[in-house]
Amino acid sequence: MVVGTMRISAFIGESHSLKDKRHVLRAVKDRVHDRFNVSIAEVDDNDLWQKTALGVAVVSNDTKHALQVLHEVETFLKTHPGLVVCSAETEIL
Repeated sequence: MVVGTMRISAFIGESHSLKDKRHVLRAVKDRVHDRFNVSIAEVDDNDLWQKTALGVAVVSNDTKHALQVLHEVETFLKTHPGLVVCSAETEIL
């Protein structure tokens, strides 16, 4: 069993309140979960309204597949309007 994790730091430029941030993140998390079948959650910067840290996890039987899925998630998030990905750190367990 291979577990792939990724931590993504992102900036939400159109957010002017925590309510705006929650609205954007809910849409992002739902789309990523539905499209890639991964677990995704906000893991840090909960009280900041323009900054977020997302954690993504995937379980697979192949390291290459886990890395491919995480890369596709990162690419998807980089092209998502309203979200600017600042950094992404991937780890395989």
